[in-house]
Amino acid sequence: MAVAHVAAAVLLWLGVTCLLAGAGALVLLRGSLERLHALAPANGLGVPLIACAVALEQGAGRAAVKTLLIGLLLAVGGTVTTIAVGKATTDEQKGRPRHG
Repeated sequence: MAVAHVAAAVLLWLGVTCLLAGAGALVLLRGSLERLHALAPANGLGVPLIACAVALEQGAGRAAVKTLLIGLLLAVGGTVTTIAVGKATTDEQKGRPRHG
């Protein structure tokens, strides 16, 4: 096996482990904010690691750049969405009116 293939497999398994850890935490945690917080490893680490693994398997070129860009957009977009959902949940729990 090539070194790049082994590195891609390691990155893939690390990413999958982060996703499974987030899913397991969702089952174990009870509060909505705690569950939302449990998605951080999946979103912040899992998706970028898997995108890096796929890009490494694709080799240098446009396809790898597109894959890395998609992974970056998912990581950043997921983080922004998590922040917005957390703020809305906190406002709802405290009885504050939401601002459109």
